[in-house]
Amino acid sequence: MLSPEQVRTILQQTGAIQEGHFLLSSGLHSPLYIQCARVFQHPRQAERLGRAMAELFAGEPVDVVISPAVGGIVTGQEVARAMGVRAIFAEREDGIMRLRRGFRIEAGERILVVDDVMTRGGSVRETLRVVQESAGQAVGVAVVVDRSGGDLDWEVDLRSLMRIEAVTYRPEDCPLCRDNLPVIKPGSRKQETP
Repeated sequence: MLSPEQVRTILQQTGAIQEGHFLLSSGLHSPLYIQCARVFQHPRQAERLGRAMAELFAGEPVDVVISPAVGGIVTGQEVARAMGVRAIFAEREDGIMRLRRGFRIEAGERILVVDDVMTRGGSVRETLRVVQESAGQAVGVAVVVDRSGGDLDWEVDLRSLMRIEAVTYRPEDCPLCRDNLPVIKPGSRKQETP
């Protein structure tokens, strides 16, 4: 199992931890961004993180790993490989998270939801809804980095490889905006209203 310090080192060495002025997919602003795509471009590191995430749910029966597109796809694939189960992903169609590309969840299948970084949990909640609507049984949520501050309520067990306390600001309250620092939108999803 990787310790949170080891995970942080991997993220730092691959340039996944970034500092600046970022517009998060939640619509919030932050001086810190975790770009897991930078670590997942390195297959050996991706495999290590996927194996460690699978260990978070060792002993739990899991039939399928599902992740939200785009950020969670590689993460989910690596966790599923480590668990020896099927990997699928949900993606937005007309703004709604759905199963596409012939992916299916059979009634009663035990599903682990996997994502890379979670701040407000929007993509994870949408993916859990897909599981419930498909009559799957969500056994938990695993993320590489939890930056939610522990403020989110879940009906399932949430486990992460590491937690980062990262400040976020509503755009109208953002000191980085007041200082006229250019804002970077690194995520793959259209921003929501916070």
